[in-house]
Amino acid sequence: MQKLAIYDMDRTITVRGTYTPFLMHMVLARAPWRLLLLPLLPFGFIAYGLKLLSREGLKTYNQRLLLGKPRRESIEPLIHAYAEKVLSGNSYAKAFEQIKADRQEGRRLVLATASYELYVDAIAEKLGFDDVIGTRLEMDSAGHVLPKIIGRNCYDKAKLDRIVSFLSEQALDREKIHIRAYSDHVSDAPMLEFADEAVATTPSPALRKLAKAQGWQIVDWD
Repeated sequence: MQKLAIYDMDRTITVRGTYTPFLMHMVLARAPWRLLLLPLLPFGFIAYGLKLLSREGLKTYNQRLLLGKPRRESIEPLIHAYAEKVLSGNSYAKAFEQIKADRQEGRRLVLATASYELYVDAIAEKLGFDDVIGTRLEMDSAGHVLPKIIGRNCYDKAKLDRIVSFLSEQALDREKIHIRAYSDHVSDAPMLEFADEAVATTPSPALRKLAKAQGWQIVDWD
C-alpha cells in the first residue's frame, strides 16, 4: 500500500501566514512605489466582508495592486529568496522533524495549500516535497504572471476537490493508499475527514474542538 502525507502550509508548517508577506516582499524588492497603493487595500477587505468579493476576488484585487503583472522569469530569484526567509524565520522546527519522519517512513509528501503555487513550489522544493497542490495563477503567452486565479482558491472543499483530482491524475486508487493529513485550521476539515489518519497541528480553537470530537490526534508544534 502506497502511503501519502498531505500537509497544509500556512500556520501548519509555518508559524504565520505567507500570502500577504509574500506580496510585501515582492513590493519592497522590485517596486517600492507600490507602497503608495497600500491605502487601497482595506477597500478589498471591506468588499469581502460585505460579500461583494469572493476569496478569489480578494486575492486578485490584492495581487493587482501589489504585484502587478511581472514576468515569471524576472521574479524567480525573489521567489527563492522569499522561500529561504520563510523557512529560516517563519516555520516550526517540529514540522520539519515530522516531514523528515514521514519521508523516512516512505510516504509521498504532498503540500496542499491555499497559497499561490507561484511561491509555494520553491518552499516545497527546499523541504523535499514530491508534489504541490495550491492556488494557481494564469500566465500570458509572454510569461507574465496575471492577477487571475485558475479555477478556485485552493481552500476548504475546493482543496479536497483538488486532492481527489490529483489522486486521479496520478492513477492512485484511494482504496489502495493510506493518507495522513496535517492542518491547523477547521477549514481543512474536508481534507482531514478524507484522510485515514488526521493530525490537528497547533490547531485553532475550532479545529481543536472538532479534533477532540472526532478522536483525531492533536499535536502542538509551538
